Amino acid sequence: MSQPVSAIARLPFRQFPAVVLSVLWMVPIAASVPRLEAQSAGNVLLVVNRRDPVSQAVADYYAKRRPVPSRHVCFLETTTEETIDWQTYTTQIETPVGDCLRREHLEEKVLYIVTTMGVPLRIDGMSGSIQKSEQSSVDSELTLLYAKLHGDHFERAGAVPNPFFGKRDSPFLHPQFPIYLVTRLAANDLADVKAMIDRSLSARNRGMFVIDTSSPANGDGDNWLRAAALLLPAGRVVLDDSPDVLYKQRNVIGYASWGSNDVGRKQRWLGFEWLPGAIVTEFVSTNARTLKPPPPYWNLTTYTDREHWFAGSPQTLSADYIHEGATGASGNVYEPYLSGCVRPEYVLPAYAHGRNLADSYYLGMPFLSWQGVVLGDPLCSLGKP
Repeated sequence: MSQPVSAIARLPFRQFPAVVLSVLWMVPIAASVPRLEAQSAGNVLLVVNRRDPVSQAVADYYAKRRPVPSRHVCFLETTTEETIDWQTYTTQIETPVGDCLRREHLEEKVLYIVTTMGVPLRIDGMSGSIQKSEQSSVDSELTLLYAKLHGDHFERAGAVPNPFFGKRDSPFLHPQFPIYLVTRLAANDLADVKAMIDRSLSARNRGMFVIDTSSPANGDGDNWLRAAALLLPAGRVVLDDSPDVLYKQRNVIGYASWGSNDVGRKQRWLGFEWLPGAIVTEFVSTNARTLKPPPPYWNLTTYTDREHWFAGSPQTLSADYIHEGATGASGNVYEPYLSGCVRPEYVLPAYAHGRNLADSYYLGMPFLSWQGVVLGDPLCSLGKP
């Protein structure tokens, strides 16, 4: 049974050799990555909210920097609120985006949908288990649009298995994988988003992958973190298995941890030196609950200290990593449960060996129509080692 990430049960520690055994079936990843076709802005659909000037500014900046063809820009007329209901999602987001794809005959050509800051973030509904919850991120719901345009139907309740999850050896193509990969160009403000886009264009394959397990030990999640360390390039990994939390690391190109679910994490800011192209993933329930900036004095707190929560939670925020200098980050808008979190042992090795940002994150995302959000330019790539 899946456990909430926000209140992880302390599972019995599995011996490290078990992790080794769990990955021995894999061909060494450097040798197994297939020859991948370089994707371009011609594979992107950029989604803009006409009612939000920041959304339009983000789209204009990105379209010039990549550049994105004008017929690959889709304009919505929707609310600027972060949280919406299902009717608003269907009528003001999904249907218009589908119309854009059909009108320009882009259903197959487009692989990546890019939402912009100012497009609603999450869909509210009945909460519950992975099988029953009707809560979802807008971006995760949009991943299913490809299949819907081809006549498929999905129930509102429950997550949908990601057909691309774990497919290390497969390039992301249609129709083999009948989904879109959706990322979001968004952060605390326009300046942060522009900086994130600039960094994506300056990414190079260098630097260290920093992996920080939890204290006390947290079973499966810690094993996934250690597996990531095993699959990353030798000599480029900082793996911390101690009770301490890593701060002030230098030359960081990738980071994975438990975020605020590590009881040792007391500081909002890690103080890392992030390299252009650096990406982040962590096992945290609601780190993408909002993209609005907290007050400057806000810090991580506890579930008993409700007075100092921000946006309904004491947990870390994905947008903080972008503000500090990262180029991409994943997060969750509602409770994903641990089994629904992005898996670092797929994301980081794929990214290290030349996959672009979108492919890398979705290789590690178990479910769609769920809580996941990926902040970043989908085309960002470190290139080959």
